[in-house]
Amino acid sequence: MPYRAPVADYQFLFDHIVGFSEVQSTDTYAEATSDTVAAILTEAGKMCEEVLAPLNRSGDLHPAVLENGVVRTSPGFAEGYKAIAEGGWVAIAADPEHGGMGLPMTVTTAVNEMMSAACLSLQLNPLMTQGQIEALEHHASPDLQAIYLPKLISGEWSGTMNLTEPQAGSDVGALATKAEPNGDGTYAITGQKIYISWGDNDFTENVCHLVLARLPGAVPGTKGISLFLVPKRLPDDNGEAGVANNLKVVSLEHKMGLHGSPTAVMQYDGATGWLVGKEHDGMRAMFTMMNNARLGVGGQGIGAAEGAYQHALAYATDRKQGRSDTGNILGHADVRRMLATMKADIFAARAIALANAVAIDMARATGDADWTARAALLTPITKSFGTETGIRVASEGVQVHGGMGFIEETGAAQYARDVRVTAIYEGTNGIQAMDLVGRKLMDGGEAAARLLDEIEAHAETARATLPDLAEPVWQASESLREVTEWLVSQDMADRFAGADAYLRAFARVLGAHFHLRAAMAAPDSARARLARFYITRLLPEHQGHLAHARAGQADLMAISPDDLAA
Repeated sequence: MPYRAPVADYQFLFDHIVGFSEVQSTDTYAEATSDTVAAILTEAGKMCEEVLAPLNRSGDLHPAVLENGVVRTSPGFAEGYKAIAEGGWVAIAADPEHGGMGLPMTVTTAVNEMMSAACLSLQLNPLMTQGQIEALEHHASPDLQAIYLPKLISGEWSGTMNLTEPQAGSDVGALATKAEPNGDGTYAITGQKIYISWGDNDFTENVCHLVLARLPGAVPGTKGISLFLVPKRLPDDNGEAGVANNLKVVSLEHKMGLHGSPTAVMQYDGATGWLVGKEHDGMRAMFTMMNNARLGVGGQGIGAAEGAYQHALAYATDRKQGRSDTGNILGHADVRRMLATMKADIFAARAIALANAVAIDMARATGDADWTARAALLTPITKSFGTETGIRVASEGVQVHGGMGFIEETGAAQYARDVRVTAIYEGTNGIQAMDLVGRKLMDGGEAAARLLDEIEAHAETARATLPDLAEPVWQASESLREVTEWLVSQDMADRFAGADAYLRAFARVLGAHFHLRAAMAAPDSARARLARFYITRLLPEHQGHLAHARAGQADLMAISPDDLAA
């Protein structure tokens, strides 16, 4: 089924829902005019439809392989990557000083999501590079920036991030990779990293790895970690990819999905690297890349959901089964329910992600601390809700297909297999929830309160025309406020016990807010009818989540390991 880029949906969200006009009104992003953004979305959508989408199935059926130490990518991926690089889609938000477009992260988020829907395996490559570009822009020396940024931005070189080791997964502080000074400003990096997305390929001239490692005498834990840039090939005097560095791909993982994306075990044997940022400050520098990636991974989930939804809708439109007034299975209430839920959740997740990107852009353009706090608050919600939406929608897409959804030839199962990892990498969704109730509430809940104030103010306005929708949104926001205030007063053990439920409740309320805005902007339309469905049928889930969130840890931790094994 051909993929259709939802350009009109992004445009509607930009114009009416997420406040993108505020970004356009800043001096930093004055060139991101409506005409420019519309042209970018249209061209990117066309590339996704015509070039990337036809590669999705190929990547699944013909995975990347390691042959004699060389990674061979899936058929057509080299051409697909060339289209991404030559179109400038790697570097939409990158600094123009080094060849980037300098456009808002909001635009990048929309384009990345379209690429994810078209071919998630390939999109993961430029997403990693984008994160590395941002980390180097913020933390690398001018000399490193001059060599690496133009090549990464042009797409001639690609980037990765190397955190995880066999004994150090979510506990990054347990990593053991070593960095020894060479005496010439470079370092010898030795160790093994696992789960390295796009650890190598056969279509870029160089692959640049950001590697976390320990200097001699570094203290244990995360405070003793430094960040290094370690290229596959060492730049020569002209800044071109030169001789091979002392690193290699040991193996590629055999995975549940994302077969077209090579996930490597990387071995570094005294490989030459350069320090990025300050010694022992690697986690702060790496978090620049990780936060970028968390927004991007949320978008991957939304993109996969969009692809799965379009696939399921096309099947339901063609499929005839049982008695139906519509002549297809869309006439059955349960099928209509599944598809409406899919579409409503995609809109909610997409709005949250774009609102997050707007906050990032406004923080960058204005330096306003409130915008920075808003961006930080929304990041774990975007990542978790976006990826969970992808998983739910892809699973529901299989269900819409019925028995044929379980047959690989229909392609429905690929979306479910590919998107599943997004809830795990770049910080598991459980960690996102803990971050939300931990770090993001360290301000006493002030950033959350400001956001809830906006939701309730808009609901008050909406009462004049849509009272039956505005009232439940206002009430839900107030209930969320009460639980937020309760959480702030609790210790971390009680917060963490309800963290996942709290994040889900927050996402539900945010989704209702954005749906209400859509109904106000387009009354008597499909968007208004979808908003009514979401607020009436999906928003009430927040009540159960909030009850769970404030239950504390006592009954949970009373269930012993022996109880679980009984």
